[in-house]
Amino acid sequence: MYIDSHCHLDFDVFDDQRDALMLRCAEHDVSGFLVPATTYSSWSKLALLVNKYPQWRAAYGLHPYFLAGATMDQIELLGDQCEAQGVVAVGEIGLDCWPNAVDMTLQLAYFSRQLSVASALQLPVVLHARKSYDLVMICLKEAKFKHGGVVHAFNGSAEQAKRFIDFGFVLGIGGTITYPRAQKAHRVLAALNDLDFVLETDSPDMPLNGYQGRLNTPLSIPLIAQSVATIRSENVERIAAQTCDNLLRVFPKWNEGVL
Repeated sequence: MYIDSHCHLDFDVFDDQRDALMLRCAEHDVSGFLVPATTYSSWSKLALLVNKYPQWRAAYGLHPYFLAGATMDQIELLGDQCEAQGVVAVGEIGLDCWPNAVDMTLQLAYFSRQLSVASALQLPVVLHARKSYDLVMICLKEAKFKHGGVVHAFNGSAEQAKRFIDFGFVLGIGGTITYPRAQKAHRVLAALNDLDFVLETDSPDMPLNGYQGRLNTPLSIPLIAQSVATIRSENVERIAAQTCDNLLRVFPKWNEGVL
């Protein structure tokens, strides 16, 4: 069995194929999906879809790249949304230093407030950290955050990986490692302990090598697992089992009985 630890199946691009996609995923042993919200306006749609698809789990949060339309009063509603929906995490939250991202002072304010919500609810977080690993770690330490989570789409150094792992996080491994040129990512992945990573697609984004220009879906998870197994010289069945165990450990509210 595989679990996709980060996929945006609530996005409109999946509206006309979601049911068929879930059936195909089941045929390929992809049986669990963590769907993190990105904006306040997406929360209500995600809540409806999670109720429709019992194999889904939700995380609610305000994505740092899309904060231009956000307001602080939405964070006041975040805790209520998480409690009402029985979520497994707060997310997707963090910091984004990509060009055209919103002002960093604003990002820091939202990140800090959302970490406080997660702490109050004793929930892990789904971290978005694009070109901002060190700054995100500073924020986690300042917040004295103790509930761990997943560093989505990790692509940092071995030293940065160790700092997050020591702080209670696992690393999200996705399509990047299928590219032969991603040698640094391969070295970091090969050196990780079995307990330190999970699999993800970031569907519909982050296509695998050879699939550029196509819609990415959780059907890519077995292919990512095979690449991970090759890089680590391990059996792919072991990768599937271990990454599921890792995800269930870091998200203790995930109900194993539904899968």
